[in-house]
Amino acid sequence: MSTNFISMFNKLSHYFRRPPDSATVAKERLQIIISHERAERDNPEYLHMLQKDLLEVIAKYVKINKDDVRVEVARQQGCSILELNVILPPVS
Repeated sequence: MSTNFISMFNKLSHYFRRPPDSATVAKERLQIIISHERAERDNPEYLHMLQKDLLEVIAKYVKINKDDVRVEVARQQGCSILELNVILPPVS
């Protein structure tokens, strides 16, 4: 077959395809929004806010220095891993 025929066939077949249903379109849009939200979540500002909140919760139970709390997010095999390190004072 000639290249022109294949090209013309592809253009014509486009007119006879059914438009994607609304569920498929909504799903694709939701995936884009989730992807965007995940990118925002890894923002350093988010980590700072998370660290502050965690520090407040831990401070309710144990007296700690805010520099003794570290929050980090790592990516591994397509997953986000939240790592929380807290240096607790010695028990007296």
